[in-house]
Amino acid sequence: MSQPDQLRELFRMQKSLNERIGVHTDDMTDEQKTEWTLNYCRAMGQELAELTDSVPWKWWAKYQKLDEQNARVEVVDLFHFVISLAQVLGMSADDVYEAYLKKNEVNFQRQDSGYTEKDHDDSKHI
Repeated sequence: MSQPDQLRELFRMQKSLNERIGVHTDDMTDEQKTEWTLNYCRAMGQELAELTDSVPWKWWAKYQKLDEQNARVEVVDLFHFVISLAQVLGMSADDVYEAYLKKNEVNFQRQDSGYTEKDHDDSKHI
């Protein structure tokens, strides 16, 4: 029995969840895309704060411990919002995969070149 493409399955599941709560990304206007991009950015910021609170970041507080289980949950919450954001911007799982490949290549090229200065044109093909 073959396993489904995992990234495509995550995108399918997220679309289903979003539609269940009333967010339909297929035919959004630019105004709606702007609204939901901001909503998801705010949500990701909150999830990042919750992830940060899962690790002992207070160097002055000796009582803190890593809450790895909660950190993992927060990472998954971030995936929910990242996938939702990609869908708002009209990206499929395949689009994200292809863009990732291209951006990863750019990142390696940056490291190979020493990356001492920002090149605003090196990612325009993505």
